[in-house]
Order: sequence, then C-alpha cells, then structure tokens
Amino acid sequence: MEALKTMIQDMFGKDCSTCTNQEVYEALLTYTKKQLAAKGYHEGKKKIYYISAEFLIGKLLSNNLINLGIYDEVAEFLKENGKSLAEIESVEPEPSLGNGGLGRLAACFLDSIATLGLPGEGIGLNYHLGLFKQVFEDNLQHEVPNPWITPESWLTATDVTYMVPFRGFSLKSTMYNIDVAGYENKAIHLRLFDIDLADESMVHDGIAFNKKDILHNLTLFLYPDDSDEDGRKLRVYQQYFMVSNAAQLILDEAVSKGSNLHDLADYAVVQINDTHPSMIIPEFIRLLGEKGIGFDEAADIVSHVCAYTNHTILAEALEKWPIHYLEDIVPQLVPIIRKLDEKVKAKYPAENLAIIDSNNLVHMAHMDIHYGFSINGVAALHTEILKNSELHQFYEIYPEKFNNKTNGITFRRWLMYCNQPLAKYISSLIGDGYKKNADELKKLLAFKDDQKVLDQLLAIKADAKKICKDFVLENTGVEIDENSVFDIQIKRLHEYKRQQLNALYIIYKYLEIKGGKKPERPITFIFGAKAAPAYYIAKDIIHLLLTLETLIQNDPDVAPYMKLVMVENYNVSAAEKLIPACDISEQISLASKEASGTGNMKFMLNGAVTLGTMDGANVEISELVGEDNIYIFGESSDEIIKHYEKADYNSRAIYEGDADIKKYVDFIVSEPMLKIGKEEHLRNFYNELLNKDWFMTLLDLKDYIKVKDQVFADYEDRNAWAKKMLVNIGEAGFFSSDRTIEQYNKDIWHLN
Repeated sequence: MEALKTMIQDMFGKDCSTCTNQEVYEALLTYTKKQLAAKGYHEGKKKIYYISAEFLIGKLLSNNLINLGIYDEVAEFLKENGKSLAEIESVEPEPSLGNGGLGRLAACFLDSIATLGLPGEGIGLNYHLGLFKQVFEDNLQHEVPNPWITPESWLTATDVTYMVPFRGFSLKSTMYNIDVAGYENKAIHLRLFDIDLADESMVHDGIAFNKKDILHNLTLFLYPDDSDEDGRKLRVYQQYFMVSNAAQLILDEAVSKGSNLHDLADYAVVQINDTHPSMIIPEFIRLLGEKGIGFDEAADIVSHVCAYTNHTILAEALEKWPIHYLEDIVPQLVPIIRKLDEKVKAKYPAENLAIIDSNNLVHMAHMDIHYGFSINGVAALHTEILKNSELHQFYEIYPEKFNNKTNGITFRRWLMYCNQPLAKYISSLIGDGYKKNADELKKLLAFKDDQKVLDQLLAIKADAKKICKDFVLENTGVEIDENSVFDIQIKRLHEYKRQQLNALYIIYKYLEIKGGKKPERPITFIFGAKAAPAYYIAKDIIHLLLTLETLIQNDPDVAPYMKLVMVENYNVSAAEKLIPACDISEQISLASKEASGTGNMKFMLNGAVTLGTMDGANVEISELVGEDNIYIFGESSDEIIKHYEKADYNSRAIYEGDADIKKYVDFIVSEPMLKIGKEEHLRNFYNELLNKDWFMTLLDLKDYIKVKDQVFADYEDRNAWAKKMLVNIGEAGFFSSDRTIEQYNKDIWHLN
C-alpha cells in the first residue's frame, strides 16, 4: 500500500489518518482507476458490443477492489490509519444509470464479460439525473432529480466525439468511459455518450423540464415521462443518439482492426438489450450506405451482426413508434425502415409479421427479429412462451434464431461483497473455487445434515438482520425487530409483479391480529420499489402500502406482532443491505408475465427461501432445489394464458363470491384507512381491483394466503429452515452470470 500512501500524500499533503473520508475516497478512486488501467483491457479481433438503455452498476469502489484482489489489503491499510472502508464507501454516490432488472442484468453481464476475458464493452447514455430520486411525503411517492456526477468520479472523458444528425440540426457527442473490472482479470469499458450542453438547471418542480429543448435535455433523465407526445419523442431522440454513436464507434473500431466493412460480422457482434437500441439496425445500413455499400448487402451484413434479447411478453413493453415520429426526428432512417418492411412483406405478407403495421406503427421487436440472427429469451419458461405464444408467428419462420439464455447474477457483488461473512464461511467449508466456478457451491450440499454448519448459517443470517435493522432505521425511521421473520419484496413497482397481492395478505394478517390471533413470531414486511412517474395505479399501490405502514405502526394491538416498512429510493445500495437479511423472498408475479427475474437469484444465493408462482426463473429454481425448499402457489402459466385467451377472468365475481376476499378488498377503503390515506388514491386502486385487476390478483389470493401461512409456520422449525437455506445456496451456482455469458458466447457471439 506504499503507492496508495504516497498518492494520498501527493494529493492532499498529509497522511491518510488526518484526511477526511471524502479525501480518502478521492484518493482511492484515483488509485483504483490507475490499477485498472495498469491491468489493461481485453482486446480481440471480434468484440461484443452490449447496447442497453440502462446499466444499473451500483457503487463501484468495493466491487473494483474485490475484482482487483486488493479489497482486504486496502481495508487493513485504512484500519491502521483509523479509517473504515465502509465509511469511505458511504461517501461514494451511486451512479443513476439504471432502474430495475434490465439495467442490473446489463451490469452483471459486463462484470462477467470482463471476468471471462472476453473482448467487449457496454454502450449506453450518460444520464445526469438518472430515473429520479424517490421521496415519500404524505404517504405518496414524489420524484426529484438524482444527480450523481461529481468532479471526481468513475467517468473518464475521452477525445472520441461524433456528430448525430436529427431533422434540422445535429448534436455533437462526447464519449465517457467507466472501467469495469474483471475478477482477477483485465477490464473492459462501459462507453457512455453525452452532450456537452446538458443543462441540469432547467429542471424544476420535482422532475419537470422543457421536453422540447433537445439541445439541453437529451441526457438528463433515464426514461423521461412519456405520458405526452413530447416525452415520447424525447425517448426517440435518446434512442437514436445512443445507437448512432454506437454504430459509428463500432464501424471505426472494426476499420481500425482491418475490416473492409463487408466482413463486419468478423469484427463485431451487437447484443440489442430489449427494444430501446433497435434503431441501430437501420442506422448501420445508413452508415454502410454512406461508405458505398448497397442496400441489400448492407441489410445482409447487419443481419449477421445484430442479436436481440427479449425481456418481456408484455405487449406494451415491446416498443412501437408512429412512423411520423421518426419522420419528425430521424427522417434519414425512414426510407431505410420502409425498404426493410417492403422486403419482409414481399416474403411474409401477414400483418402480424410486418415492421410497419396498418396503423403506421413501427414495431421495433419485429425489425430486430427479421434483421437479427438470434432472438433469445431470459428464462426457460419465458423462451417457451415466446416460441409457443407471443412470438409464435416468428418462431414458425425462424425457428433456428430462437434460443434461451437464462439470466444470471455476478457472485462478486451479490455474495463476496454484500455478504462477506457468508462468503468467508463458504470458503472455509469448500474453498475459494466457487468464486470463479459457481457450480462448486454444490459442495455445500454435503453439509446439509451438519448441525454445526446449519447453526452457523442461522448465526450469519441473524447478524445480517441486525445490519439491515440499522439500515431500515436510518432510511425510514422505523425500528424493526431483528428476531422477526423478514419477508421482503424489492423490485420495480408494476401491477404484474403484484405488490398489491402482498398488501392484501398484510390486510388479512392485520385483521387476524385485531381479532386476537397472534402470529407465533413477529413478522416484518419490507418493500422497496419505484413507480414510473406517470404510472398512476403503481403510485396508488405505493400509497396503499405507505398507508398500511402508518396504520400498523400506530395500532398498539398490532404493532408488537407485525411491521411494514417501505424503503425510500430503493437502489443497489439498499439491495446490498436487504438481500443478505431476507428470510422469505417474495417472487409473486402473475405466472407467464415475469420474463425471468434476477432478485430471486440474489435472495437464493444469500440463503432466503422463495415464495412464488411458477413464473420466470422461479421454475428453474424450483427444479434445482426441489419442492421441499421452495413455496409455490397460484395458477400455472398455461392456465393464465388460457384465461387471457378466453377473456373469462372476472375479479368482481371473485370478490362478490368470497366473503373473506370481499373483507380484505373493502378494507382498502375502510374508515381506518381513509383516516390516514387519501381517498382519491385508495379508491382508485380499489376500483381497479374490482373492475379490471388485469394481473389477476384476486385469482391467486386465497392460495397465496394459505401457502404463506405455511411458510411462517415452517420457519419455526429452525433446523429444517436452515437446511432449506443451505440447499438454496448450494444450488444457486447455475444462476451465475458467468454461466450465462459463457452460453451467449458459445451459442451467439463466437468471440474466441
């Protein structure tokens, strides 16, 4: 650590012991960036370009120190100087570059690409204010900017710039790099494009700003509010800015390595992460045309370069842009997209295969499927639904393109960093091999009848719950009982993820306790979620949860036995405290609607037991751990798909036909709730449940209550529960993002 010691002295003219935490952080930032640069970067003839609207990378200092292999050394140096690495970490702002699972997955994938030594990089935008910072006031979500870029940050400006043409003007970009460290390996780059004129001062009244002022607003926010036309058009501007920069960079790098562009597929493969980067297909064709390559050949070249990952079966999430938006914003692409559509229609005239439909909507996913060489789902069930239902018409004509790549998570962050006591204990039992080969976690299964090991797992969990208790107190002001059961649901707030189902269970349990039936052990329900600013029903669900939180907290009959807390501004840093402490992992989406999930994998890895539907990767978790080590409820995906096909689901009929369900639903607008909450929001959601309930909350409610009660009963057999924990950890190796990326490379990318 002499180099670090000298760097601190050079930067601040004093020893580490007399520096502020901010100064130590800045020194460590500089030191770590130099260490990463010294290790070098993965290069190769052919490179994977992972293009994504979001990269939820989380704080980077400790993750980089772990991957560089110097975490313990740095922690010891700081301790010798009276400093705590944990306190230094708290100084670091969390990059506001992502929202939920899509962005977190992209971050895990970059870590694994670097760790496996593959040449690649991520490409996205440098959002100054992120999605938004969530603030709770009057039991409602409010949105404010979430700035994170400071003079000293992980961002490194480059001299790479491009001109991006829009109708009537062009914008100059600047490329910034963030180094992504591989575990005991070289690094790769996350390339983030920005505009020099971005003006954070134009934001007012929460997150309002002039959406028409593209010259100054383009890179301010991730997913700007699209409830009006200006917001929707801004998203198109952002997406084109991202892909035009990406395409120009990719072509330049290929040429610099010897490509004549006719052989571009020998130098580059592009993974289109969801539909946001889809315009890279016509943009590539435009740029290749400028270099003298004919349209048909350019389209053929691109179709051997681009691969598409589908993350959803929700129709509203498969982007469709009115053609007049593109004419207004990127008119240079419109003739290309029309030609691509004509080629498709000449061969496949069916309307449901068209790129441009009869309503003049451009279907981004359709373009990706026709002009990409690979289409993958992100869990076994999800891929089968795509093939058999949602994208069946494409599967019939392109069966060879479809494949599954079940999502994964990086164990470096989600075990070795966020749960160091558990990681160290696992190493003491089976060695360090699992850090590079996650399948070695299976060696833990040999200890499932070892009482000493089971006791230690429970002790580690108990310590994690104490840390979580402190975090929750600091974040919410609510003191929770570390000896209670921690039942946790943390993920983006969306009706299909069914936080509302959990809320109805809490109402059921509240009424049980009021009626004198106390739980054997106190229960703590923890939520964390942001709702999109214009997603009003999702915001109403947050209001319901916060109203319930206040009701329970102020009720002396119930508070000793049950707590509900909703963590404000849920992000990666919060997840790192909550996941190691979780007992029961809530994965309760409506079967067939969650493509995969990755939170389910993080919880499993940290010894939580899943309560969920047979949806997404829950199916694969269930197959791995066996029915004794997971709790499944609800109708199957096949049954749900049939309900949608027949349009025979009627929530009001269920409500009127079941006195218990009626009681729980009516409680939403009961006098105790209306006294605390806002009638408009509570009644809006109440009416939504009765008259629509598109994601069939009431259908699964009774079974959810029954199974969840069984979970709480089983939790009391601490020895049997510890065995469930161990089996879940031991079988989690399959869900390493290293495995996922190895499969992407073997089946799609073919990098080396």
